Amino acid sequence: MEFEVSSAASLQSLLERHVPEDVKEREDLERMRHFARSLARPFSREQLEAHFTGSAVVVDPEGARVVLLHHRKLQRWLQPGGHADVADAGHMEATALREAREETGCRVSLHPAAPRPLDVDIHTIPARRDEPEHHHLDVRFLVVAENPDALTHDPAESFGVRWLTWDEAMTHADEAPLRRMLAKARRVVASAP
Repeated sequence: MEFEVSSAASLQSLLERHVPEDVKEREDLERMRHFARSLARPFSREQLEAHFTGSAVVVDPEGARVVLLHHRKLQRWLQPGGHADVADAGHMEATALREAREETGCRVSLHPAAPRPLDVDIHTIPARRDEPEHHHLDVRFLVVAENPDALTHDPAESFGVRWLTWDEAMTHADEAPLRRMLAKARRVVASAP
């Protein structure tokens, strides 16, 4: 229980520092702050209405390319990300880094110039035979792939993963929150020394 209380406090602190960019992100952030306070186990998939997830915009060391993967279940081009594990100890950065490593095969680290988190978004996951419809409370970070040539994917998770230019990534982004997150990441890498 002590782990859950300290992890929830860490999550609440992270969300309190975030500055949203548009109306949707502001509304999502307020809802996420509420869920961080009210969910008994905010990182657990057993929270049927909603649970926190972590994801990453993965860029190459030069900041010229970004990774998107073609998600198997959702059949959309998305950034790497997924559910929190116990080993993440309630740290959303750890979740985002682990998911980026697992889904790209690359060694990754947090981008030194990026705000933490970079972006937040609530999205609905459709019902499947073993899971009701629910919300992912996604906390997103900008990370750098240290070995971009190692890019690979898990066929169980995605149809493929690839490096794209920023313009190519934007053409694959099929929703406003994904485009917003990519635009934020692009601005950070463009202004980094």
